[in-house]
Amino acid sequence: MARLIDLGLNQLTIIILDMASIAEKTVIKSITSYKEDNMEATKEIFKTSAKLRFLQDEVSELTTELIARFQPVATDLRYIKSCMEISYGFSRFGRYAYDIIDTLEIFGPLELCDKSLVISMSEIVLEMMNTGVSALRLLDNSLSNKIYEMENYVDILYKKSLREFAANIKVNPVYSDNRCNISSALILKYLERISDHSCYIADSVNYIVTGLSSPRR
Repeated sequence: MARLIDLGLNQLTIIILDMASIAEKTVIKSITSYKEDNMEATKEIFKTSAKLRFLQDEVSELTTELIARFQPVATDLRYIKSCMEISYGFSRFGRYAYDIIDTLEIFGPLELCDKSLVISMSEIVLEMMNTGVSALRLLDNSLSNKIYEMENYVDILYKKSLREFAANIKVNPVYSDNRCNISSALILKYLERISDHSCYIADSVNYIVTGLSSPRR
């Protein structure tokens, strides 16, 4: 027998999965634009980032209403609370996607820069995003370990890259080289933050399924 709260929970799920799709596409478009030195997508990415913030507000309002009206407990309450955190994560995906494309606006075309490191990390981060969204759609917390393993690799790669950039800037004061190093460092930082939020989504899925905090803590 259907419960009154189920209608609200279904609506919440629809919004969250809509955000997941938009967030993934926005980050992919941003990274593709960086690879191709294409700034034409800037306005579109800004709009989708703004839409994600709007949907996050919708989730916040709906979750507050569900808690106030139905005073949910157990699995329902865990799901509602987790949706608030997950919506924030997807909103941040949009923000970091815009930050990536904004780097092109700030530094101009980067076609002469070596982008291999950024592209390599972006492929890992995109896989993390995709795995996190799959875990959410299926409510499958068994995918969490894969996400955490990739995050560890991203963190190692990020710190190693920063040390290399810092060393290059010290020994080579040429403006064009530093421009490449600084822009790459910024984008790697945004990718590292997307990686972190992918883990937070995995944490939320684990909490929904088990009622326990992240197994990595």
